[in-house]
Amino acid sequence: MATDRLRVEREHWQKGLTLVAGVDEVGRGPLAGPVVAAAVIFPVGFWLEDIDDSKKLSPPERERLYPVILEQAVSVGISTLGHDVIDRMNILRASILAMQNAVAELRPPPQVVLADGNSFEGKGVVYENLIGGDARSMTIGAASIVAKVTRDRIMTELDQRYPLYGFAQHKGYATRQHLDAIARHGLCDIHRRSFQPRRFRGDGVSIPDGHRE
Repeated sequence: MATDRLRVEREHWQKGLTLVAGVDEVGRGPLAGPVVAAAVIFPVGFWLEDIDDSKKLSPPERERLYPVILEQAVSVGISTLGHDVIDRMNILRASILAMQNAVAELRPPPQVVLADGNSFEGKGVVYENLIGGDARSMTIGAASIVAKVTRDRIMTELDQRYPLYGFAQHKGYATRQHLDAIARHGLCDIHRRSFQPRRFRGDGVSIPDGHRE
């Protein structure tokens, strides 16, 4: 229900905080490519039932909602951090930095930030971490859609530069197709060197810990 997935936003609106942002990141798990974060502020009372956690939506549904979100939002911020930054500072810190950067892009700046998960750290802003926030908050859900569509488009473009790996299909995640391509061709420029294989699947193909097909 609208009342459920706007509950947190409504609590802040009722306090007079009209600029409530949702922020989320996509790309923490892949073996290649960037991590992308997006932040979104909607007008007070805005509701669109179709907006949900991006993982629950099909690619066509996300593509359909993406321009609607951009059109209806008061402000949208997007941040992309490449594989080199991820390798230098680790994926957790890179994810947090990407979310912070996305929030910093918002104009006007938010009065409060709702962040998916439990690891966001605000820089000079009031924030609230929400476990499962992309499903609990429509604003965070919208941010997850913007981040997901942005990253998927980046990986599709990178597929043209690195056609041996199938990035347009798996978007850099540890699928069988991707792992087999790495076994045949080695790592390419956009693979994350810090994601080292530590165990074997049983058929000779390595899977880094914490990565699933």
